[in-house]
Amino acid sequence: MNKQNKAILLHAPNNVGIKPVPYPVKKTNEVLIKVESMGICGSDIGAYRGTNPLVTYPRILGHEIVGIVLESGIGMPNNIGIGDRVVLDPYIYCGHCYPCSIGRTNCCESLKVIGVHINGGMQEIITHPAHQIVKAPDMPIEKLALAEPLTISLHALHRTQVKEHEHVVIIGAGAIGLMAALVAKTYGAIPILIDILDQRLEYAKSIGIDYTINSNKEDAQAVIKNVTKGRMAEAVIEASGANVSIQNSLKYVSFAGRIGLTGWPKTETPLPTNIITFKELNIYGSRTSKGEFEEALHLLLTEKIKAEEIISKVIEFDEIPEYVQKLSEFPDEYLKVVAKF
Repeated sequence: MNKQNKAILLHAPNNVGIKPVPYPVKKTNEVLIKVESMGICGSDIGAYRGTNPLVTYPRILGHEIVGIVLESGIGMPNNIGIGDRVVLDPYIYCGHCYPCSIGRTNCCESLKVIGVHINGGMQEIITHPAHQIVKAPDMPIEKLALAEPLTISLHALHRTQVKEHEHVVIIGAGAIGLMAALVAKTYGAIPILIDILDQRLEYAKSIGIDYTINSNKEDAQAVIKNVTKGRMAEAVIEASGANVSIQNSLKYVSFAGRIGLTGWPKTETPLPTNIITFKELNIYGSRTSKGEFEEALHLLLTEKIKAEEIISKVIEFDEIPEYVQKLSEFPDEYLKVVAKF
């Protein structure tokens, strides 16, 4: 077996390339996986730009990973065998801290996300905790790479307990926000999608999102009030990370409403806590995901979420460095880029 292992290595900010790395040595509680497909995520771009404070260098990128099990490990799910295609749950948790003890493993005090805190999956062969793989349904590998980002959208909807007939404002029409809006529709809710780019909003409309608002050009609060007949939105999901959008979520939400904070702001956000008390709001952090992979895969398999509506371009593995740079320089040109080996 070839003991060289090709990887997408980020040497330092703005310095990414393809390099051979050591062939991985598997522990007893790990599986060995041949990587087939991967998505390029905003966190990969943040790492490339040097703006992600959680990343140290050098770092192998990638956490949206699909692959084939080459060797089994202790703890591997019973429904998975050698040769099966799997999707990786990339959030490696300790299993011992308080959040882990109550099943909130995504909040682990020492959470390690592959491709961020530790080396990721953009390499030919990887090891991964055996219990953190999910069997993939029979569908194209590039579509399966959407499962992980879709779990982020699902987690935000679950945290805010979005229900049928409710209005849910979603701020940010990137891949996470757009998928959250599309899933909200499948739940029977009424999504209202906000962004500052007309092209994103026009695209959202073209794939079935009825209510869109350009907050740079329209009075978003007035539009939401009109759509909701004065109530405002029972739920707001903030998926942009912009400080002003986090502040505006308090204006967009109804009395007794819920807010989910999914975006990662780069600086602190001052909030008028009197509004939180006055409206008696529930505000939820929404970090990564927990237990949402099965639902994500079902939504993709049944085409309730059509992967081709989210994936802008499918590239080859060797093109990843080029597209990491393109996505950094021109982030609005692509909704989602997926690579295949």
